[in-house]
Amino acid sequence: MQAINFSSVNGFHAVNRNRQALSSSTARTKINVTRSGSGSNFGFRLRSSHITQVLRNAGAGSVFRSPESSRSVKAQASDGDVPPIKSISKSTGSVLPYVGVASLGAILFGYHLGVVNGALEYLAKDLGIADNAVLQGWIVSTLLAGATVGSFTGGSLADQFGRTKTFLLDAIPLTVGAFLCATATNVQTMIIGRLLAGIGIGISSAIVPLYISEISPTEIRGTLGSINQLFICIGILAALVAGLPLASNPLWWRTMFAISTIPSVLLALGMAFSPESPRWLVQRRKIPQAEKAIKKLYGEGKVAEVMADLSASGQGSEEQDAGWFDLFSRRYFKVVSVGAALFLFQQLAGINAVVYYSTSVFRTAGVASDVAASALVGAANVFGTLIASSLMDKQGRKSLLMTSFSGMAISMLLLSLSFTWKVLTPYSGPLAVIGTVLYVLSFSLGAGPVPALLLPEIFASRIRAKAVALSLGMHWISNFVIGLYFLSVVTKFGISKVYLGFASISLVAVMYIGGNVVETKGRSLEDIERELSPAN
Repeated sequence: MQAINFSSVNGFHAVNRNRQALSSSTARTKINVTRSGSGSNFGFRLRSSHITQVLRNAGAGSVFRSPESSRSVKAQASDGDVPPIKSISKSTGSVLPYVGVASLGAILFGYHLGVVNGALEYLAKDLGIADNAVLQGWIVSTLLAGATVGSFTGGSLADQFGRTKTFLLDAIPLTVGAFLCATATNVQTMIIGRLLAGIGIGISSAIVPLYISEISPTEIRGTLGSINQLFICIGILAALVAGLPLASNPLWWRTMFAISTIPSVLLALGMAFSPESPRWLVQRRKIPQAEKAIKKLYGEGKVAEVMADLSASGQGSEEQDAGWFDLFSRRYFKVVSVGAALFLFQQLAGINAVVYYSTSVFRTAGVASDVAASALVGAANVFGTLIASSLMDKQGRKSLLMTSFSGMAISMLLLSLSFTWKVLTPYSGPLAVIGTVLYVLSFSLGAGPVPALLLPEIFASRIRAKAVALSLGMHWISNFVIGLYFLSVVTKFGISKVYLGFASISLVAVMYIGGNVVETKGRSLEDIERELSPAN
């Protein structure tokens, strides 16, 4: 697995909300404020200047010691206008190291998804199931079954124990599952290992975007939220690159699985020193701990402002934690259905079929180096996600989603035609690579990063963990079905018709997004909650 480092990034503007006490007993104040901030250096380093540029493009300013900035606060009282209030405190903390630690869960998500791509043929021979397509399908899909269980479990664990403790618990199945896969001498052990690893990445898929969204400053929440998808892509790419030695060393597949234990251990160690989500702590009325977490994330000067913001937004209200059935109430059903639909479209549009079986598709199309072609697909995924990160807080979530699914539809149509038009038969190999790369690029511009970012934004605080888990459950169920039956469906209907179906689903997604998804860029989580899920 490639070494993952981040370059130091300077500066972000956080959005803080201030409250001013009014002397008049009849005054009722409605306050809208932005908070500004700066912080210290980010300890990880990526061997690229892209992350730095991404944050600059997102309006992050200079590095963490940015000039003081603020926006006036407009207040209206029943007895007259209140003069604007200006935020004068500076942020001296740093969110980015903790985003980096959480992103190790995203790396593992991508790595476990992609590791079977190149390793399947070799582990099948080693375990004696080279001629058993059903068992091979179960080795692929057991991970997804475990992830379905993990995604639902992750939401409940995050609500009960907090975000950081859930990460610590998550490291257990991730580490044990990887070890069992690496040392398996029979199919049963391999399947158990894949099941445990699946539970681990299912939990990660729920809590990584949740934790990042809850600790990120509003003005760069889109950029930081897209880092989750970026590291999923890096994990997939790392798995594909890790498979390159397989041709000369058939037993290398064991090392490929063993490698994933390293980020699992690092995730546990990093989260042991990471602050808990202040939003969760305030919900649990753990005010001293919340103040300590805010101080660690944003600096001591921001404690009063952020605490006032969270209290004013109703995070500490008397509302009880939502149960699973509350997700289907009139108050929440619309936003929950949008979240589930986005992940359903994401999977039914064919992305994981491409990721899992790109090697086999390229081989069928006559591409000489199928593993290298799949590695190219992984690189395209990373590149596209970097571009999306720079656009997330400029273009907005909704426009990126619509552009992304449109590009996916066109790419899948190209792939379908390359397998059916006889005039294109001599070029089917290059067209398979070009169409797949364009498809993955389109996916990584919106359909990949946006749903995991958008869901924690549109869900109210009291349902956020469970609603994210439910939506990701839809993701993993559809993922499981595709992983299990994709090859069988291709055998029955042909790859061309399957890809044409993916193109049709992508077009339906464009129409659905246009009519149902709201834009959230530049808006605080509290503002979005008040609009989409009002208490009354």
